[in-house]
Amino acid sequence: MSQWKSWASIVLDFLQAQGDSRKMQVVYNTVFGKLWENRGDMEDEDSLLKRREEYPAELPNGVLVLTCGIDTQDDRLEYEVVGYGHFGETWGIEKGIIMGRPDADATWDALDTNVLDRVYRFADGLGLRLSMSFMDEGGHFTQEVRSRCRERISKKLFCIKGLPGQDRPYTGPPRQVRIVVNGTHVGFCWQYQIGVDAGKQLIMDNLRAKEPGPRYCHFPLRDDYGAGYFAGLLSERLTYNDKAKRNPWSWEKIPGHDRNEPLDCRNYANAAFKVLPKDLDAIDRRLQQARGKALPVPVDGGRPSPAPRSRVKRTPRVEEW
Repeated sequence: MSQWKSWASIVLDFLQAQGDSRKMQVVYNTVFGKLWENRGDMEDEDSLLKRREEYPAELPNGVLVLTCGIDTQDDRLEYEVVGYGHFGETWGIEKGIIMGRPDADATWDALDTNVLDRVYRFADGLGLRLSMSFMDEGGHFTQEVRSRCRERISKKLFCIKGLPGQDRPYTGPPRQVRIVVNGTHVGFCWQYQIGVDAGKQLIMDNLRAKEPGPRYCHFPLRDDYGAGYFAGLLSERLTYNDKAKRNPWSWEKIPGHDRNEPLDCRNYANAAFKVLPKDLDAIDRRLQQARGKALPVPVDGGRPSPAPRSRVKRTPRVEEW
């Protein structure tokens, strides 16, 4: 309420400031009494909340591959399972938290049971497992994370190290790093280095897609994808520092957004999908075949088909991926 302005004039000031970030900042600061967040052309939490949709099952049709990004904290593991389809279309499948220290067996048992060993299913009963998972090794439990990832190499769980900087490539080939326990070298594990700045820009670019299809991001209408999730997903913005000589552009947290775990988890899941060897067309054909749908006969120019190696017919098991 204001004793100097009417509601009509306040609404008019707001409408006239639309499209001009400087005018909008004046309205927020002097009329609303709120902190202005200069997001440029980024999406906002309200528009993404409205984007949420009802999924017919754990996995909507269109999902072909699942990956997971895991962020390591001192008292918990935060993760997001993301589904990927053709042309960069994605589906948020599950955002969760596993409470417990990263050096406790119970924490890793819960991660195995609730995430890594789980089968996520379509409405018709077919299921997919995670194809690859990336876990942040940063923080106070680096050696523990490396050791546990080595134990789970068969589950395609890899530790990652995030590297800031606009000149860093998003992904690259893995490298072997040491595992040191109490000052003693006990082995090696595979580590991927991730250019986190490039990944964050990719996320923001994809969120601008307005219609389902290429690069569109789907989110389920559930509590784990509520206001807190989107506040974390949009917790950072790209800012320009004219005093920096080498890398003037950097990602910084927006005031009032303390938690950025959803952004990191999505970043790691996207990186896992990028490095994963995959043939989405072949996966799509196997899913259709498992559903009993007739597939078009490929044109082979009249060449004879190769002789089968075995007379034993093996039914494809989608859940093995």
